[in-house]
Amino acid sequence: MDHSGHGMNMDLPPFTLGRGLQFSADPFFLIGCLLGIGLYAYAVLRLRRRGDGWPVGRTVFFVVGVLSIALVMCTKLNDYGMVMFSVHMVQHMVISMLSPILLLLGAPVTLALRALPVAGRGRTGPRELLLKLLHSRYMRIITHPAFTIPIFIASLYGLYFTPLFDFLMGSKTGHIAMMVHFLAVGLVFFWPIMGIDPGPHRPGYVMRMLELFAGMPFHAFFGIALMMATTPMVGTYKHPPASLGIDALSDQGWAGGIAWAFSEIPSVLVLIALVFQWYRSEQRTAKRSDRAADRDGDQELQAYNAYLASLQARGQ
Repeated sequence: MDHSGHGMNMDLPPFTLGRGLQFSADPFFLIGCLLGIGLYAYAVLRLRRRGDGWPVGRTVFFVVGVLSIALVMCTKLNDYGMVMFSVHMVQHMVISMLSPILLLLGAPVTLALRALPVAGRGRTGPRELLLKLLHSRYMRIITHPAFTIPIFIASLYGLYFTPLFDFLMGSKTGHIAMMVHFLAVGLVFFWPIMGIDPGPHRPGYVMRMLELFAGMPFHAFFGIALMMATTPMVGTYKHPPASLGIDALSDQGWAGGIAWAFSEIPSVLVLIALVFQWYRSEQRTAKRSDRAADRDGDQELQAYNAYLASLQARGQ
């Protein structure tokens, strides 16, 4: 397939990690990453100027999340990903399953709600529009597991095993749109499960774990299907440039192995985040109960003791 429309050099030398990590910025993602870090930093500074704090850990998570996008889209990994299925799969897995988790742990929506000024009475500003979006029917739909799980699965099988992938890879705009789609799907899938930001769909912790494990096995099955295939399954990568010195079927096997292995990494990260959030939630609940007991003289405990005493009196 001809990738000349991407402004790429088809005569890439054989892939090495050093060559893959050389700077080669995609302007769209470079501007997006710089803008994302800049706006986040501005919001944090705005909070601090008025005397409010913001957890350093959240800032670190967000910045690392943005840098993970830059790593796969603003280096020669992006160039090699156009002609090597295995490198493309690294891009896909990072931008759809690692970057979203890190970005969500940075709580950018919560930061925006705290940093944006409240509009005057009867007026609608950016903060009010954001709140309206968060509580909209649209957000309830796209964060519901009946939507997130199927779209998460369809982004694999419906893309790679149909002509759609080859069509998108045929133009720079299509390639960018596909990568943005991967990121968006990862965000809407993981947000209801372990996101810190407020959202319309936020089930209990056990249900969140079930949602996580409902989607992850399909990544493993997809990877196994690629590894077991006896012919190249994606047209874009059937005829890699001779300069790479690779075999298309072998490279596809590597791509499948990457997809299979990567399904475990996000599961572990999300489970750790969920357990920590669950622990913090239980702590907050216990503190609220203690404060309530202090205010009312622990009437709930007294009522329970009186109930036990009445049962004992009846038994005599």
